[in-house]
Order: sequence, then C-alpha cells, then structure tokens
Amino acid sequence: MASFNRVILMGNLTRDPELRYLQSGMAVAEIGLAVNDRRKNQNGEWIDETTFVDITLWGRTAEVVCEYCSKGRPLFVEGRLKYETWETDGQKRSKLKVVGDRIQLIGSKEGSSGGGGGGGNYEGGSYNRSPAPRQQQQQQPSGGYDAYDQQGPPDDDVPF
Repeated sequence: MASFNRVILMGNLTRDPELRYLQSGMAVAEIGLAVNDRRKNQNGEWIDETTFVDITLWGRTAEVVCEYCSKGRPLFVEGRLKYETWETDGQKRSKLKVVGDRIQLIGSKEGSSGGGGGGGNYEGGSYNRSPAPRQQQQQQPSGGYDAYDQQGPPDDDVPF
C-alpha cells in the first residue's frame, strides 16, 4: 500500500522559537504556528478558525529560525506529520506534530507585519536571501530529514 506524508503550512509564530542542542551537537528548535482559516457557515456568515500546530526543526534550519524569527513572524513550513506517544503519571498521552524539513521566511526581519518584503528561504542546507537560480547555489547537508536526499528536486522536475 502506498503512502505519502507531506504537510505545507503558512501562519504566524505563536511564541519565540526555543533552541537547544543535543549531546551530539545537533540543533533542535520547537516552534508553535497559528494557521488561520476563513470560511462561511450555514448562515452565510464568515467564521475565522485558528489551528495551533507544534513544529520541530532540526540542524541549520532550527538555528536559522531562532536567529531570524520571533513571536508573530509569518513563516512558511514544509514537513511531515509525526505521531508521538508518552506516559505521564500512569496516563497515556499522544500528540500529532510536524517535523519541519524546509522553511521560508515571509516579510522582513524588521517588520514582521505586512507581506512580500524580502523574505528568504532555507532549503536543504543553505539559507538563501538572494534571487540566484537554485542550481547555482551551493548545497550542504542539513543533518535532518530531507525527502529529496539533501539536494532537493531537480529544477526540470518541478511541475510549475
């Protein structure tokens, strides 16, 4: 049976990113993202619904988010779902989280409100703030999970 596990989210950080390092030296960041959805109800009135998502980032991606982002900053995240279970005081608990593989910063560092202003993205090992074509950019391993083997899809395979 085939399966596919990809998540694409765009929202605002609900808190400042929390960075820590494992004994191996690998960086890990925990972030919260608020994703808004607007739809009409049965009466034709608009309803705003917010979904709060916990996201774990690894390696250089985690460091970039902690360096450039703070609470309220808009962020685009691509990753995969992960189901976690644990036990607290004899009670079994579980949570569905996202493990982020790629991020894109939206807006500028100084003014997190407003769209379109300069952004930048971090994909598969290099943080890019310039509009240089992807094949000209040096790729470095990120140390975390990457669905495209640390390199990303070739430009000729992208359907748009």
